[in-house]
Amino acid sequence: MRPFIIGIGGAHSGAGKTSIASLILKRLKGWGAIKYTKTSLYCSITDDREILSEEGKDTKRLLDAGAERVLWVQSPAPELEEILPIAAGRLADLKGILVEGNSAIEFLKPDVVIFISGTEGRFKKSAEKILSMADVVIFEKDPPPRTPEAAKKFRSDDMEGFLNFIKGLLPL
Repeated sequence: MRPFIIGIGGAHSGAGKTSIASLILKRLKGWGAIKYTKTSLYCSITDDREILSEEGKDTKRLLDAGAERVLWVQSPAPELEEILPIAAGRLADLKGILVEGNSAIEFLKPDVVIFISGTEGRFKKSAEKILSMADVVIFEKDPPPRTPEAAKKFRSDDMEGFLNFIKGLLPL
């Protein structure tokens, strides 16, 4: 059986995806995380704790937040369809998987998609599609234009409400 998957995407680099992922992982024991980084030439799945625990890396933040295991997937976008299921399969024994990265969300089809709008009003190209898929949108002042009507909306200063909502979505 496939574990429950939460995808976290954002409007731009630095929007707060890893911060939100860390908040969630602090509350959910027995979960793993996949961090996706787009590369131009090669594919790799890194599970070496020494590499993942390097100071300043998002993967270290995910481990420090309590992720049972973290995988760092590096790949050109066209290869994601092949490499992401392999990565998810490596975490299939866990209660759930948090996936960070817009392109990764498109291929893994998470059970819940969280979109972080960030603070700068910028939107990278891949963000439009992820916003349209969002079940939850986190924003500073106002939800972004074209936020799905059905999406649950949370201001960035209501993280307690957001976390309670996410916990309520999880299977028992």
